Amino acid sequence: MEPIEKLEKIRLEKLEKIKKLGLDPYPSKSDKKNTVAQSQKSLGKKVATAGRIMAVRGHGGSSFMDLVDESGKIQAFFSNSQLSNLNSQLIALLDIGDFLEVEGEVKKTQAGELTIFVEKLKILAKSTKPLPSTWYGLKDVEQRNRKRYLDLLVNKGVKKTFEKRSKITSTIRKFLIEVKGYIEVEEPILQNLYGGTRARPFKTHHNTLNTDLYLRISNELYLKRLIVGGFEKVFEMGHTFRNEGMDKNHNPEFTMLETMWAYANYEDNMDLIEEMFEYVALKVFKTTKIKYQNHELEFKRPWPRIKLADLFKKHTGVAIEQIDTLEKATKLAKKIGVEVKDFMTDGEILLEIFEKKCTYELIQPTFVYDYPADFYPLAKKKAQDPRFVESFDIYVAGMEMGTNYSEQNDPQALRDAWIREKEKEKAGNPEAQVIDEDFLEALEYGMPPTSGIGPGIDRWIMVMTNSPSISDVILFPTLRPKGKREK
Repeated sequence: MEPIEKLEKIRLEKLEKIKKLGLDPYPSKSDKKNTVAQSQKSLGKKVATAGRIMAVRGHGGSSFMDLVDESGKIQAFFSNSQLSNLNSQLIALLDIGDFLEVEGEVKKTQAGELTIFVEKLKILAKSTKPLPSTWYGLKDVEQRNRKRYLDLLVNKGVKKTFEKRSKITSTIRKFLIEVKGYIEVEEPILQNLYGGTRARPFKTHHNTLNTDLYLRISNELYLKRLIVGGFEKVFEMGHTFRNEGMDKNHNPEFTMLETMWAYANYEDNMDLIEEMFEYVALKVFKTTKIKYQNHELEFKRPWPRIKLADLFKKHTGVAIEQIDTLEKATKLAKKIGVEVKDFMTDGEILLEIFEKKCTYELIQPTFVYDYPADFYPLAKKKAQDPRFVESFDIYVAGMEMGTNYSEQNDPQALRDAWIREKEKEKAGNPEAQVIDEDFLEALEYGMPPTSGIGPGIDRWIMVMTNSPSISDVILFPTLRPKGKREK
């Protein structure tokens, strides 16, 4: 292979030759009238189409090129005897990667391949950098994520994944709006106070207001303000930001679906979740059976529902109710090899034990419900046993897919829970929730019984497109700036 610098130099020289021919290598408009797919159905007719050159084959005074647009690929045939001298000269200056417009009749070659026999052509954009070869491709994961435009061009299946993503998200919207009667809303991303879950925020500063702002870590508290204001079914699907670690399941900027449903509880939302994802699977994939890695997942309702306490005892041999002190929780964690941080409460240690030791076997879509109250300050406590809250997490393929619960609508009970969070912050927990006085005031005006869901859309799409990493389903995942070293 020739050095990349030499190949680029050759292309730049061709660019200058095209200009000397009096041709504009970057015109502002194309006269494309037919897509490639339409051209494929136009045997015996003249077409005017355009696309990127993805292959070139020469035979003496004639040549073949493969033109690709979003709809497909078609072969174009160029014969010097049928073209003007100017166009014949242009043909010699074209490369793989260039954008080209062609006009001509669609016929079949002697080999039987559908082909445009070109009578006119026009360059639309000259590619001055060669595409990665189809042989060597673009394999490095970081390069694929950093140069997604090349990944889409040369790696088969990548574009299909993102087309599926679009279909999945639009189908979720259709289900909520048209089937369930929800209203889609838009809430602030820049917030005076972050809240709605435990997470570290990104902080920024607004110059005109001379105030610090945060990128949202959740949509939840604004959705509940809308319930106070009289809406009964609302949702937003949008970007959320958490200043946390990165791995195959985490990206600092990700997409969440969050809903609020007045007069409903967490059991109603279990029904909603499983109905929604059965609906999505059927509409997008025409089946409820989805292959993910080495598993065949079944999204058909009903899904298994398992109490957290039962799973905890199964995997640790200990009843979670018996671990009621920090000392007991720490002792159990050390016994089964779970790391404990100095600031952790007994409840946080139990959650860490549960997530590290009790969820790996939850392969099929499963609801784990009734979490200890210390886990979720914003959730409503169970009337029969206030040690637990009306909450559930979704698990698929061993991954947690979203936290959901009946919302705490008692302002004093929520204030007490947030005060306990304040103590956790003082103890050193960087993800402790903060007290939102404005939201507490909204609750004081009254909010009906309400329940919300919060599935992470990226992980759902990972599963539904058989993608092993979250970076495979985010077009432009967060990356360290090129050349910057890790501290």
